[in-house]
Amino acid sequence: MRKSPAPLVVLLFAFSVSLIGGGAPAVAADPGGVSFTWQESPTALTAPPELARFNDLLADLAERLKPALIHIRVRRPAVTKDKDDSDNPGEPRRSSGSGFVIAPEGLIVTNAHVVENADWIQVRLSDGRRFGGKVVGRDTRVDLALVKIEGARDLPTLRFADSNRVRVGEFVLALGHPFGLEQTVSFGIVSRKGRPLTAAAAGFDYIQTDAAINPGNSGGPLVNMAGEVVGVNSMAARNGSVGFAIPSNLIKVLVPQLAAKGRVEWGWLGVSIAEITDDDLGRLKLSEARGVLIRSVMPGEPAEKGGIKANDVITAIDGTALNTTSDLLRIVSSSPVGKRVRVLVLRDGKPSEIEVEIGRYKEPEEKK
Repeated sequence: MRKSPAPLVVLLFAFSVSLIGGGAPAVAADPGGVSFTWQESPTALTAPPELARFNDLLADLAERLKPALIHIRVRRPAVTKDKDDSDNPGEPRRSSGSGFVIAPEGLIVTNAHVVENADWIQVRLSDGRRFGGKVVGRDTRVDLALVKIEGARDLPTLRFADSNRVRVGEFVLALGHPFGLEQTVSFGIVSRKGRPLTAAAAGFDYIQTDAAINPGNSGGPLVNMAGEVVGVNSMAARNGSVGFAIPSNLIKVLVPQLAAKGRVEWGWLGVSIAEITDDDLGRLKLSEARGVLIRSVMPGEPAEKGGIKANDVITAIDGTALNTTSDLLRIVSSSPVGKRVRVLVLRDGKPSEIEVEIGRYKEPEEKK
């Protein structure tokens, strides 16, 4: 025998009564005998004034930033599994990422890995317009790239903040197009300022945040509550709980080189280095653990040509004291290629000054 649908009828009837009766409470009983009652409040509830103002600030800020946000679609040539099978190259690979406009004429910042090996780039603006894009410059050490679109004028741009003034604990927004979704915003704080383990740009402190940076967010801006860019979203931990952004001050240094030369010329000494431990003091004849230990010197590179030797301890470059290996890496990397610098070293505990000409870092493919 077919069972009666009485409980469903009661539920639909109660729902109809609530609609007809206006503000009257609606009551429904499910098959288990549990009753549910709901009623709209006669007066609208409001959040505390402080929370309401903060809520409005975030919403207004996100709305103000979105016009400069862009979505990048990329096509890469197919990879042929068998080198002899040239007649069957397979399907092209497609991916997407984020970016933002830094010049009204259509100059865009994104990540290097977003446009890597691309043979076709399409940029979609916030208003829906689409333009072909061209890579102007790219640097894999920092994972930064510049893309130019033609035919666009007077585009909205974002301003850069001083990332050295960013404090751990302050609020930030991460904007982008994760998973192909349009113009998403995530909220969080600056969790830490330091070097991520997977960063190739040695010596530079990235901005760590708990604002969600998901696949597709790469290249989007990380902004403070003033709406200024403090970093460019670059990478995220596998569990998605920790993200890293390239600091804005580093971007401001690199963008002019990318625009003018298409690449960044990083300074280079050609040494292997290490922190000094208490166990090193005796054999190096040091009274305290300060400076950077030179473990080895590469033949034919600037350090060897300048006279630096293994087991030297570099304590300063051009008068700037070195306390950690990151200090040395940052100073050398950001020094102009060809510049002669004064290097203060301790050799067998005795100080001496050596003049070294900064060389140019070569990408692995250049060294082949």
